[in-house]
Amino acid sequence: MSQNKIWKIGEINSAIKELVENSLMPIWVQAEVGTLNIHQSGHVYMTLKDQRSQLRAVFFNGASSARQMHLKVGDQVEVFGKLTVYEVRGEYQLSVRQIRPLGLGDLQRRFEELKAKLESEGLFEADRKKTIPLLPESIALVTSPGGAAIRDFLQIIERRFPNIHIQIYPSPVQGQGAAANIAAGIEFFNRVAKADVIVLTRGGGSMEDLWPFNEEILARAVALSEIPVISAVGHEIDFTICDFVADMRVPTPSAAAELVVGRREEFEKHLQRSEKDLKSSLQFVLQEVKSRLKLASESHVFREPIHIVHQKQQYLDELVKNFNIALERTLRDNDLRLQLVSEKLKSIYPNYCRLMHSKLEGLTGKLDALGPQNVLKRGFAIIRNPETNETITDYKQASGKELQATLSNGTIDLIVK
Repeated sequence: MSQNKIWKIGEINSAIKELVENSLMPIWVQAEVGTLNIHQSGHVYMTLKDQRSQLRAVFFNGASSARQMHLKVGDQVEVFGKLTVYEVRGEYQLSVRQIRPLGLGDLQRRFEELKAKLESEGLFEADRKKTIPLLPESIALVTSPGGAAIRDFLQIIERRFPNIHIQIYPSPVQGQGAAANIAAGIEFFNRVAKADVIVLTRGGGSMEDLWPFNEEILARAVALSEIPVISAVGHEIDFTICDFVADMRVPTPSAAAELVVGRREEFEKHLQRSEKDLKSSLQFVLQEVKSRLKLASESHVFREPIHIVHQKQQYLDELVKNFNIALERTLRDNDLRLQLVSEKLKSIYPNYCRLMHSKLEGLTGKLDALGPQNVLKRGFAIIRNPETNETITDYKQASGKELQATLSNGTIDLIVK
């Protein structure tokens, strides 16, 4: 390169950019967030520092990631990226590709190891998961009593079905010992206070905040629960070990409440549909019965009486036409037949009445046999309080009172001592 070349600033910055970007591979950097600007463009501009130095950094399209992890000034982070040069100002900076809280790499490794272990044991299998009841009578809630998650959950329950019984087991949901406390809540409801479903819930947070829900002690407690367990931890993008083991995973506490108790309107619509289906079924059955009745009425058995009458009428017509001389005799025969029919009816009716009377007497006899009067004749009595006419059925009602006993042929005044 000629020593006499006169450089322009842009050429110098471009040369430095090429040297820097081609000589260093992407690297991990451990630092503290010194300044932070989440721009409306969706990019994140910040300064990374340690005790002696600082480094500018830019995370293109990283705003959502920064908000998700609640990134703020003073946070200790691990940043992965590549050194670049911003030629306009001649400044080198770290172009960030990934950012995580300090120590998250170890947490992620532990998460994956436990996930693989429990999955190999079959704790994530769908066939071992219990069915969530459609509309439980009692809901067990294990959460922090002061968190926003419980407020969201209870508001939805109150709006939809305010008469559902809710039991709350207060427990910390982050920090040391939280996993053991939550597991104790699950064991408590299984052992002492039975419920139809258990809901584990808390709001979103960083991986460290949600870590109790990634611990083995809680995963084992969820798997051993005889009561169905719903995991409603974090936000929609957050997943924990507890989510995989639970019988149902929902993205938010509000979604858990909506899942556990459906809308009242949906139940009403379901009932209306069921009522409509039932009416349709009854109408179908009724129509089928009507059709069968119509077919039966058109059968030979029902048509035979009128057919016989028609035959007789035709026979009479033929007799009138062909045998005018024998008309009177035919009429007499018909009168005789009519008399016979009348006599038969007269004999049938009294027989029918006697039969009905006999049945009535039989029923009356049975009623008499079962009536209280006959029971009294066998030596029993009915004890009453004469002031209130109340029948005494418990010896405690008789203590210290004047009573009256009804026998089969009269009454006796009694004094209880």
